Order: sequence, then C-alpha cells, then structure tokens
Amino acid sequence: MTCPLCLNKNTEHYHRDNVREYLQCTVCQLVFVKPENYLNAETEKAIYDLHQNSPDDEGYRGFLNKLIQPLSQRLQVGMKGLDFGCGPAPTISVMLAESGYSMENYDVFYANHPELLQKKYDFITCTEVIEHLHYPYKELTLLSNLLNEQGYLGMMTKRVIDKSRFANWHYKNDPTHVCFYSEDTFEFIAEYWNFKLQVINSDCVILKKL
Repeated sequence: MTCPLCLNKNTEHYHRDNVREYLQCTVCQLVFVKPENYLNAETEKAIYDLHQNSPDDEGYRGFLNKLIQPLSQRLQVGMKGLDFGCGPAPTISVMLAESGYSMENYDVFYANHPELLQKKYDFITCTEVIEHLHYPYKELTLLSNLLNEQGYLGMMTKRVIDKSRFANWHYKNDPTHVCFYSEDTFEFIAEYWNFKLQVINSDCVILKKL
C-alpha cells in the first residue's frame, strides 16, 4: 500500500478496529486508512454540514486561538493570508481580518474558488483539515508552492502518540479522518518540503518556508 504522504510503499499494519484497518508508513510515520475506507464526496460533505462552528462562538474562537495567537506573533499587519479548508462557517479569516490581515477563504466544498490557488500568500492556515485529506502529498505540495519565501504554514490537528493510546483514541473514530500525523511525521514534512518546523502545542505546528 502506497503512503499518501510520501508515496513510499514501505507500510505496515498499525491497528484495526471494528470499522477500519490503519497502516503506518515506515518512512514518514504517517498513520492512514486504505482508500476503500474513504467516504464519497456527498457523504463526506453531509457530515461537514452538521458542524455548527461560527465566528460568534467565543468557545470556538478560543479553540482557534491556539494557532492564531502564536502565528500572529510571527506576522506583520497587512500580510496576505489564505485559510485553506475554511469549512461552512469561516472563522479564522474573520479573526485574522479583525487584526489587520488580508484574508481569502478556500474550501473544496464551501468556497471552491480555484483562482485563489493561482496566487501567492505570506501565510496559510490549515486547521482541522489535513486529517481529512486523501492525498496529502498533493495538497502539501500545493500549499508549499502557494507560499512566498519565508512564508508560514500554520496547521492544527491532533497528533498520534503511540499504538496503545491510538487504540482508544476518539479522534480516529470520525469516518472523515483518514490520515494521522505524529511529530515525527511533521519533521519529515519540514525536511521534504523545505520548511523549518516549530511545534507550538499538542495540536498545532507552524512551518516556515525556507
């Protein structure tokens, strides 16, 4: 089975539950499910339609601030950013625009504006998105190409720790979650796509393009 992140075939069994088998790449350490476990686009979107996030939800804003606050410390007012995978109720772009940044929203389901993927950005946010990507090699290559030199890619996703904790991990039970990243995986991403990795907290990393 080919790894969807680094495209190597050096993968092995990692875990099995009542629904899916999880494999791990021995090169980049990504944990992932097989393509036959991917939902079709209609079913996937129906699940996202149930999300009730909103810019008016102070709890949701607090959650996003785990990434926004450390990212903002690295930015200058007026910089141009893209929220990649903004979802049905874009909130990160609202919060960053309130702080003086120029923002665009892209989402394959809710803000499918391909012309935005022809521009360059000083920073890109990608919160609770990469675990949904079927072929992260493609999207990470795209995001890297969209960034200006010295640009920032801020990502939020819960991280794999080890097999024993994975077995009881609620995060893997979401059927739209198909790829799971550890700190080792982010170190691979940084090296492969030429970023400097900054691990911010248990959910967030910031990658600076070199």
